[in-house]
Amino acid sequence: MNLLRALATVSGLTLLSRILGLAREILVANLFGAGLLTDAFNVAFRLPNLLRRLFAEGAFSQAFVPILAEYRNQRGEAETRTLISHVTTLLGLAVLIVSLLGMVGAPWIIHLTAGGFSQQPEKFALTVELTRITFPYIFFMSMVALSAGVLNTWSRFSVPAFTPVLLNISFIGMMLLAAPYFAEPVKALAWGAFIGGVLQLLLQIPALAKIGMLPRFSLSFRDPGVRRILLLMGPATLGVSVAQVSLLINTAFASWLPTGSVSWLNYADRLMEFPMGILGAALGTILLPSLSKLRAANDAEGFSATLDWGLRVALLLTAPAAVGMMLLAVPLAATLFQHGAFTATDTLQTRQALITYSMGLLGLILVKILAPAFYSRQDIRTPLKYALISLLITQLLNLLFIFVLDLRHAGLALSISVAATLNAALLFRGLRRRAAYLPAPGWRLFALKLLTALVALGLVLWLTAGADARWLERSSLWRLTNLAWVMGAGMATYFATLFALGFRVKDFRRRVH
Repeated sequence: MNLLRALATVSGLTLLSRILGLAREILVANLFGAGLLTDAFNVAFRLPNLLRRLFAEGAFSQAFVPILAEYRNQRGEAETRTLISHVTTLLGLAVLIVSLLGMVGAPWIIHLTAGGFSQQPEKFALTVELTRITFPYIFFMSMVALSAGVLNTWSRFSVPAFTPVLLNISFIGMMLLAAPYFAEPVKALAWGAFIGGVLQLLLQIPALAKIGMLPRFSLSFRDPGVRRILLLMGPATLGVSVAQVSLLINTAFASWLPTGSVSWLNYADRLMEFPMGILGAALGTILLPSLSKLRAANDAEGFSATLDWGLRVALLLTAPAAVGMMLLAVPLAATLFQHGAFTATDTLQTRQALITYSMGLLGLILVKILAPAFYSRQDIRTPLKYALISLLITQLLNLLFIFVLDLRHAGLALSISVAATLNAALLFRGLRRRAAYLPAPGWRLFALKLLTALVALGLVLWLTAGADARWLERSSLWRLTNLAWVMGAGMATYFATLFALGFRVKDFRRRVH
């Protein structure tokens, strides 16, 4: 398998999803602005989204994919199919129960996760109702994530990468076609999440059938593979819970800040999802099964070289994204969101969150590359330890940034950035200490050339973007055309500088068998 080609495939489809996701947020900003309605939906959807990451993309994938790769390499097709059936049945029953409990206990959940909403009865009641509609999303997406783990292990990356497109299509369709028919139009967003979950799950069935791994209902706690996955899921669940608990605490903090704080953070987060998904998630998607295969084959040299490749590609593509978002925070927020109910004040508030989020972009993406190196070795306790340290640092910084320095919602974003950078540094050090990763020659020269290209990029963006004030005042068409020009000039400068310094695409090609 050509890793660079796989990355291009996953990144391209992820880009399509992110573009549609951005179109969705532009539509949300235009229809609902940044206030009571969007705060209510963002809180309602955040919890099932977090639990989906906990049950599916997080703890489950970390425990499941390495063992699945081992079964495929060493046990044969029949035993692998049996393992998939047993795991699917157990996971499906677990998340179905969680979904039902969440729907019943929605009022208590909102009291715990967004206590500030209880001061506004209308806002609280709406959030509870939206939560009950969106909670089944956990079940659908957990099954989708299981399918993604199987398909990615078979190097079938296209379907899992395309799947999120259906969610955004569902959101956009519900807002455009169904919102006017609801007494409270924001409910169209909640039903968009529900329908999107169903569509994504249906897409997996033919893909799994094509590789002969469509699971059947078969409950078994005695399967040794299931037991091993459950044992790994214990620390994995704790590790993923740390990150999700941190986000929930941040949401609770934001619920006590001025109205709109949750939404400003959400809009900034939507912009962050472009590099996070296109680069971080895409690299993590292809690296976990690839590293798991190399680990199962006891190929230590290939393991280290593949991780080195991932780190270089991440730095090469993430660093310019971070610089660009910091320097173009107002142009980006104004061009994409400042329409209809979304005001210039909302743009400036979103800018604050985007700048502080961008400071930790490199750390956030490196975590998605370094952590799979531990998971592929079936070592989940070490990332858990580092995640706990990061959680403690995040909350201490929240107290400092909000109550001492009065940074408000920007302080919440900054605390996540600092903690993510620390987490990445700890993971890197842990791999080096275990001799699991030995950096390939040439890193100093690579870093020097990269820094040179970043300085060139920064100068061009600063000179071409101009003052923030004009981006708040000009027309949407002016913003769009000028943002395209500024970004185009910046990208051309960055990649031309890299080319002049000797970087070539062929140097980043790598195959894993």
